[in-house]
Amino acid sequence: MHLGDLMLMTPVLRTIRHNYPAAHITLLADLKLADIVQENRHINDCLFIDKKGRDDSFLGILRFARRLRKNKYDLVINLHRNERASALAALSGGKRIVGYAKPGFSLMFDHVSPDQNLIMHEIHSHYAALRAAGIIGELDDAGLQMWLPPGAEEAAGRLWERHFSPGDKVIALNIGASWMTKRWIADYFAVVADTYLVRGYHVAVMGGPMDVEIVDACRVQMRERENPRLHIFTGKVSLGVLAGLLRRCILFITTDSGPMHVGVAMNVPVLCMFGASPIPGFYPYDAKSISVRAPVPCHPCRIHECPLSREEHMQCMKQMPPDLILKYADQMLAENGEKPAYELPRPSDFETRVVEQVDGSFILSPKGAAGRVVRPVLPKTARKQ
Repeated sequence: MHLGDLMLMTPVLRTIRHNYPAAHITLLADLKLADIVQENRHINDCLFIDKKGRDDSFLGILRFARRLRKNKYDLVINLHRNERASALAALSGGKRIVGYAKPGFSLMFDHVSPDQNLIMHEIHSHYAALRAAGIIGELDDAGLQMWLPPGAEEAAGRLWERHFSPGDKVIALNIGASWMTKRWIADYFAVVADTYLVRGYHVAVMGGPMDVEIVDACRVQMRERENPRLHIFTGKVSLGVLAGLLRRCILFITTDSGPMHVGVAMNVPVLCMFGASPIPGFYPYDAKSISVRAPVPCHPCRIHECPLSREEHMQCMKQMPPDLILKYADQMLAENGEKPAYELPRPSDFETRVVEQVDGSFILSPKGAAGRVVRPVLPKTARKQ
């Protein structure tokens, strides 16, 4: 139903195809994601639900469910946890229905999978759900995959040539996120952008139409806001073109968001700051990437709006200062030789490295830290929500 959810489905689609090479596989997704969903090479068909338009009602869901029932599916797999997806699966008429389900709808399922993304990556949770239901055996995991729609790569190439010269080193930033508690501090992003612009790098700011206001607020705080090496693509390009731009960048500094997962699929090294969401569940699925964990007891709260006030408000993000992010961004640039993403080898190891606070200092933890569960100690105001 969301961009990040879709990107984290791509290894699962590959594995399902691996286990059922002759099956006819249809993917149901949100209409706004049509331009990237329909290019997936592991499916046969797509169905699109207009969840913010004509299908955004109880009658709309019933109408769509009738459409599903006409296809007489042998197997329906629900890998999204909300009520709409649970209802569509339950009412689909599939001979067998498995996956995640909200209470009530679960009565129509043949197998209900537990939510495990607090203790394991979402992709691994999907695998566990399908294995427990007896749907898959052998895994075929090549990481996140995305194929650009016709014309998107060419459009990205033309746009790149208009903004950049051969040899330019371009660092991408993504400032927005769907939740307020996933957004790093705007003036921190401004410091990072200023620093790299002064050093001679180009900075490309990504994001969708909903991020324009956030980016404008950040740019106001930049000293280098008029620097010709600053390029604002926020809200100006399609998802396919955004992906085509990212594959030409040397580093992607981002929040936990849908574009972060697109960057992983495009093979660009990702440095991600985690506030409300748990690293075990949603880290960038690529070992060359680095995730920074919030050094506060209420992480990961999974609350959309921070309930704390004054100095405590958004402490999870405030305690990851610009100099910390710049330190690990510089490390990643050195590790990858400042090469564009398309020149780097594809990953064969998918577990992120984690920067976290130990004994008052931030350290880069060895492999395995991403799976370490941090139990949040929620403030009383947060517990009531």
